Order: sequence, then C-alpha cells, then structure tokens
Amino acid sequence: MRVRVRTVSLVGGCALLLTACTEQEGAVPSAGPTVTSTAAPSTARALAERYQRAGGDESVYAIQQEEGPEGAPLLILRTTHTSTENALFERQRDSVVSYLTRFEQLSTTRGYLMDVFGRDGSLLHRWDARP
Repeated sequence: MRVRVRTVSLVGGCALLLTACTEQEGAVPSAGPTVTSTAAPSTARALAERYQRAGGDESVYAIQQEEGPEGAPLLILRTTHTSTENALFERQRDSVVSYLTRFEQLSTTRGYLMDVFGRDGSLLHRWDARP
C-alpha cells in the first residue's frame, strides 16, 4: 500500500511541476534572471585586463559591453567582490565608465546601464544612468 501512495504522490508531483512550467497565453514574461554565470567571454576578460593595466580595479575580472534599450549601452561587470556596499560599487562604476569613455570609445550620450555580478554569479548592483 505504501508503494502505491508513494507512486501516486510522485506522479502527482511531476504533473504539478510540468503544468507549472508552461506559459499561459497572454502572460507577461519575467524581467529575467538575477544571477549570471561566473564564466565570462574571452572578450570581456580581455577588456578587463586592459582596464587593469591602465590602473583599474583588479577585482573586476570581466567587462562586457552590450547594446541596451534605446541605444544606451549595457555594461556587465564581473567582480571577485561579494559585498553590496554602495561606496565600493560607486568607485568601481566611476572607474570603469571613466576608462571606457577615455580609452574604449564608450558613448554615454544616452546614458548607460550597469549590472555588477559577484564571484558566485549573484547580482550585486543594477544601475540605470539614462537621462
């Protein structure tokens, strides 16, 4: 009898999980994940190395530039830090943006967005500097 109850519970649980994974028509998609992989593309690691050679923060091990909404660039930083301390973030943000505008032709005329991920891939900061 116990085997039958366990089987029914297992089958019922699987069915519940499968129905929870389907999207309903007209559903609004979520804003996306708040965790990213700690592995970075080689271009992002190379950009961070150039930034570090120019005197930038050595805890920043990857910098990605992507096209963001309305022409504003999206900057994705990966850092070895795990702290969400605001002062630390502001120093990193200012340092990276200054380097990118001076040496990598980053245009901030439409502002920019920045996501900073910690060593474990968790989102530490999300910044929107669009006008």
